[in-house]
Amino acid sequence: MERCGPAPGPGHKRSENKKPLRVKVISLGSAEVGKSCIIKRYCEKRFVPKYLATIGIDYGVTKLQVRDREIRVNIFDMAGQPFFYEIDCGKRRVVDESEGRLWAESRGFHYFETSAQSGEGINEMFQLFFSSILDMCENGKRPQSSVSLGFTKEQADTIRRIRNSKDSWEILGMKPGASRDEVNKAYRKMAMLLHPDKCLAPGSEDAFKAVVNARTVLLKNIK
Repeated sequence: MERCGPAPGPGHKRSENKKPLRVKVISLGSAEVGKSCIIKRYCEKRFVPKYLATIGIDYGVTKLQVRDREIRVNIFDMAGQPFFYEIDCGKRRVVDESEGRLWAESRGFHYFETSAQSGEGINEMFQLFFSSILDMCENGKRPQSSVSLGFTKEQADTIRRIRNSKDSWEILGMKPGASRDEVNKAYRKMAMLLHPDKCLAPGSEDAFKAVVNARTVLLKNIK
């Protein structure tokens, strides 16, 4: 006589019927920024200290569990040199954390600081990435960003403009020759917009200091 175990619960059958989700990812970006190192750290759990330029396309494979679903991942690691692909990466430069965070969060993206050498932030970044993909596949639409902004588009645009300003006049958004009253009026408007107590945008504190310094410099030279 065959012995039978307890009948599986309703959730058991539902989990067994879910096929693994296969996800294909393309990695793009400038050369020598660490794309391959991040992928190797995630897929192979190792760090490659010597730089070896990717020729054409490299390939990473791994799998993970998100909630009750297995996800099988294929990552196509594209070479950074522009003649390997047709997508224009635009202007390339190094940015600090506050500028990168401002760019990402102002567009509703998550921002992660990662290290391929230590592995810091790598798993968390990919776990959230694939969790969002799973939500999109199961719900049939792109999930809403959970990034909570503590700043407005005007504040973000102003901070970026200040970063790119060449002198004190540009910082205050003015042309040379303005009066003391005009300088003070422009300063008050920007101070209210960027004061760290009211603006939580990354880089707001530095931008506010730049505005204060710009006003001081200009008033010294205006009679």
